[in-house]
Amino acid sequence: MQPMQTTRHAEPQWRAASEAIAGAQSVLLVSHIAPDGDAVGSLLGMAGPLRQRGKQVTAAIDDGVPHELRFIPNSDTVLPSVDAGEYDLMITLDSSDLERIGRAGAYGMAHSKNVINLDHHPTNTRYGDIHLIAPEAVAAVEIVYNFLIYLGDAISGATAFALLTGLVTDTQGFRISATNSRTLEIAQDLMSKGAPLAHIMARTLNKRTYNEVELWKLALPSVQLQDGLIYATVSQCDLRQAGLQNAGDGGLVSYLVTVDKAKVSIVFKELPEEQVEVGFRAKPGYDVASLALQLGGGGHTLASGCTVDGSLQQVRDVVLPLARQAIREGSASLE
Repeated sequence: MQPMQTTRHAEPQWRAASEAIAGAQSVLLVSHIAPDGDAVGSLLGMAGPLRQRGKQVTAAIDDGVPHELRFIPNSDTVLPSVDAGEYDLMITLDSSDLERIGRAGAYGMAHSKNVINLDHHPTNTRYGDIHLIAPEAVAAVEIVYNFLIYLGDAISGATAFALLTGLVTDTQGFRISATNSRTLEIAQDLMSKGAPLAHIMARTLNKRTYNEVELWKLALPSVQLQDGLIYATVSQCDLRQAGLQNAGDGGLVSYLVTVDKAKVSIVFKELPEEQVEVGFRAKPGYDVASLALQLGGGGHTLASGCTVDGSLQQVRDVVLPLARQAIREGSASLE
């Protein structure tokens, strides 16, 4: 299978990335904090082929791979931190800005000779030296896949497993509107190389812990819906009661956007030290990436997020008017 046509528009960057990898012996791979399937899948999908090339690869994500993603082969090779060593090259994967690459990325930025920024978020700030950025890609693993084809590297069963995990999770099981024929071609090729689609779906999309159910029980009474905007609040007390202090919202923000009258969903999750994590989801035609960008975050048009300083009430007072404006702009564009 050949790389998608759009990658050739940035041929100098792809060539520069290829040359940087060829000239590097020590390589640091990092992805974003609070990693999802695409973050871990793209990191492991890149790590395997680089090791096959004989590179000394260090893969790190702040706090390591979440328990629910440790079924991915070789996830035990991902370090929870990095604070030593010098690197010829660092590759950041699925990370739109410097804040998202966390402590591991910050160390790498200071101790790497060259940095490749590989990402698919339209809000990417284009940090680093070489940019493999393709907003048209449905997931970072799609760019990794295309790049491996470009390099002529073989894709092993373990690499295919990691890449398909990222593809499944970032497309919500091939259900988002950005899913296209190329997405399904890549999935088919990865399956032919040994990636188990049914197993990946069962371990990611079709699984929920009882702690997450407990969190939903506590958060659902806070849900409000008005003029297409649906939102909920998760307090530190809720997280403690559910035993999920270091977890997300259990998929609540994605669930809320499926409500028939909802156009945009928001979950406000209280963090320690007067901060709130804000998750956004939208139906096609509405843009929450621009909304998150205004607030110092980023992401996809239909799925994004940010962290805002302040109490829950203060943050809601700032975010809700902006979200209502995003709905008005989206509604106008659909008329």
